[in-house]
Amino acid sequence: MVPPVQIFPLYITAKIVYDMNRHFQGMPDYFLRQEGYFLIRSILCVIFLIFVLILSLPQYAVLAIIRRKNRQKSAQIGQRFVVWAAKGLTFIAGTRVIVRGFENVPADTPVLYVGNHRSIFDILTLYPYLKNNTGFVAKESLKYTPIVGWWMWFTNSLFLNRTDIKKGLQTILEGIDLIKKGTSIVIFPEGTRSKTEDLLPFKEGSLKIAEKSKCPIIPVAITNTESVFENHLPRIKKASVVIEFGTPIYLDHIDKTAKRHLANHVRDIIIEMRKSHPTMIQ
Repeated sequence: MVPPVQIFPLYITAKIVYDMNRHFQGMPDYFLRQEGYFLIRSILCVIFLIFVLILSLPQYAVLAIIRRKNRQKSAQIGQRFVVWAAKGLTFIAGTRVIVRGFENVPADTPVLYVGNHRSIFDILTLYPYLKNNTGFVAKESLKYTPIVGWWMWFTNSLFLNRTDIKKGLQTILEGIDLIKKGTSIVIFPEGTRSKTEDLLPFKEGSLKIAEKSKCPIIPVAITNTESVFENHLPRIKKASVVIEFGTPIYLDHIDKTAKRHLANHVRDIIIEMRKSHPTMIQ
């Protein structure tokens, strides 16, 4: 249950957005597209992030103490807060999330989610629909990013050093250990955000966590998150996003060729999944 102190700032911010939407109802569409409207939405998102930062500070200390004794417990508490924050921010941003295939995710075993990466809103829109105890594999620089890095650390996320092979191997071993202890992991094997609709090549070895732990792989196809923010920096615009969870891939059930080229195999599946998504989402 989310504490009232966390609900209050979300309620106030949401009330402002709701009143604005009522005020603009019935006005011509061109007026809604004016820069001022988008600017207001962007400012509200910044205000909400400030609320999140303020609420985060006392929780960091508490979670740090809990983490020393029970890492999984601190991760569960941290994930609930992050889910609340992600839902609040996407709501204020006016983002409608269309979820497909949620029933494909096994309920009784940890998995490796493998997705394409177009926007910072990939994580924000995806996170509320993930299983309990789920962390991300992220680039090491995010570890030192205020708010984001701190909460990723508390939610059992892993930080990958792409230049140091030894440290990279250590991260993979940590991921395998987390999977075996019941934590699911999300990875974006492109290694960075794609600037176009085409997926970048998946990094070889990026799925070693699944190969070594024998956990199922869940392909995740994400479409149109870039329309929220990246397509018109620094403004935030209302958009619809599609997130589709594919059929689980069990490594024991695929042929040797697919297993040998696992990253490309999963990439091809995600490309096919995205073909069924609307090409123009409003």
